[in-house]
Amino acid sequence: MSSRVRIAPSILSADLGRLAEEVAAVEAAGADWIHVDVMDGCFVPNITFGPVVVEHVKRATKLPVDVHLMIVEPERHLAAFADAGADGISVHVEACRHLQRSLAAIRDLGKRAGAVLNPHTSEESLRYVLADLDLVLIMTVNPGFGGQDFMPAMLPKIRRLRAMIDAEKAPIDLEVDGGIAPETARAVVDAGARVLVAGSAIFGESDRAAAIGALRKAFG
Repeated sequence: MSSRVRIAPSILSADLGRLAEEVAAVEAAGADWIHVDVMDGCFVPNITFGPVVVEHVKRATKLPVDVHLMIVEPERHLAAFADAGADGISVHVEACRHLQRSLAAIRDLGKRAGAVLNPHTSEESLRYVLADLDLVLIMTVNPGFGGQDFMPAMLPKIRRLRAMIDAEKAPIDLEVDGGIAPETARAVVDAGARVLVAGSAIFGESDRAAAIGALRKAFG
């Protein structure tokens, strides 16, 4: 965990025909992590990437590869994404029948373990697994598609989770994904987030360094 706010561009908004170049560009522009949104068309209404794409991303960057599994039965696929080069793997609370078991399995693979909360899911669902977590990701949109509008109603949840983490002195990164842009970054950071996932706000701009700089300026 770090008190410094990190920026994690999501390749969901990248030009996939030039994926390696896109990843290299945001690394050079000052990104801290590379975020990979994995969707199965079942847990969410979209299909995106598998382990092969994670493998190519890992080859293209020295940055940590942050993999967000929006899939049913994620425990079946943890080893494949770990082998592909994920540095951290996050699973949805809503998709895990035995959340603690899934988190422990991620750590057993030598990876950072994360849990993800959909907008409707309470932070209380994590109270008894804090010791098994390296990261919590709060969705500030409904998962499944990029480019959605930020949901301000999620700010109190971010604050409550920040307080829960701090009260336990737990070394957990608090990450937020959904509608992150210069207009929303300050409120999210003020609420307690320390990792910001941004897709179109970065890959939608021709000057990636300026886009990342605009995010940092917003909360700096």
